[in-house]
Amino acid sequence: MLFDLPNEDTLYDALIARSSNYEGLAYVCVKTTGIFCRLTCPARKPKRENTLFYDCIATCMQSGFRPCRRCKPLEQPGREPVIDELLNALDRDPAARWTEDDLVRKGYDPSTVRRAFKRSLGMTFLDIARCRRLGEAARQLAAGARVIDAQFEAGYESASGFRAAFQRLIRAAPVLSQNRELLFADWFDTPLGPMVAVADQTHLHLLEFHDRKGLPAELDSLQRKTRSAVATGRTKALDQIEAELAAYFEGRSAMFRTPLALAGGTAFEREVWKRLMGIPVGETRAYGDLAREMENPQLVRAVGRANGANRLSIVIPCHRVIGADGSLTGYGGGLWRKQWLLRHEGKMRPKGLFMEGVQ
Repeated sequence: MLFDLPNEDTLYDALIARSSNYEGLAYVCVKTTGIFCRLTCPARKPKRENTLFYDCIATCMQSGFRPCRRCKPLEQPGREPVIDELLNALDRDPAARWTEDDLVRKGYDPSTVRRAFKRSLGMTFLDIARCRRLGEAARQLAAGARVIDAQFEAGYESASGFRAAFQRLIRAAPVLSQNRELLFADWFDTPLGPMVAVADQTHLHLLEFHDRKGLPAELDSLQRKTRSAVATGRTKALDQIEAELAAYFEGRSAMFRTPLALAGGTAFEREVWKRLMGIPVGETRAYGDLAREMENPQLVRAVGRANGANRLSIVIPCHRVIGADGSLTGYGGGLWRKQWLLRHEGKMRPKGLFMEGVQ
């Protein structure tokens, strides 16, 4: 991280007050709109549960958010004209698939452009263009588009292109002499699109859909909390969860026995996750139901935040939590996936969902 952010409640208060204290140091991402803003943005303020806070523009864009057109977080005084010229070109056609050859044809030196963008925004222009396309693909999927359609729209002509993006997300393996135990990541194909899984030799740490907006930030957070680095590879835990996911999607079993690493969550979050795992297959609960089970009906919003902090999709079934009025409410993987999962589980025999070996 470039800056040690204060807690998110403090940042949310700054957002409401339009405080300039964190100008250039913190940005707010709004889950419901898919945009990110300065904390001083004059736009209508989002609800607390719909916000994420990051310390740099690159993380916001890599997480699938696009810049706000009111507060224009990409604009900075005194920077090189080439940046504004190319950003304006991207705004005119955000779906354009830019290459270095395109830059040359428009009279730009790719090396000069790369350095200018890295200095000013922390990422290259081609990376920004790619993030804009991926963000649009994620919104199409959330609206019910087919995975293959979103894949082509994002500029990937094959599944191998998506895998290449995954390799960039995980980045290269670090030098092993750092004396840190590595976490390993791989990519599983599912009927709802690829899922990224991260595990050590024995326990699963993360399982998310590849287009979840907060995935890059979740990976960074996981590495900080575990003091480990993530490299591509396989472990026994990854092999096990892949087999169990296959059985789940084929409708043969909703039982997951892969050991889970939950130590990164707070005691309250772990208690909520335990309650989630206790919801039988084919059933749902409201946030208020879970709060009452914990003998504190006032904890509804806290339960919602703990639900959103879950980074083990499907295995910890946060998709089984709905609104008090029966609405689907939010889901990090997209409401279309939540609806599919609930329908799929409704067709399965209620065998119960067991978790073993949680550490």
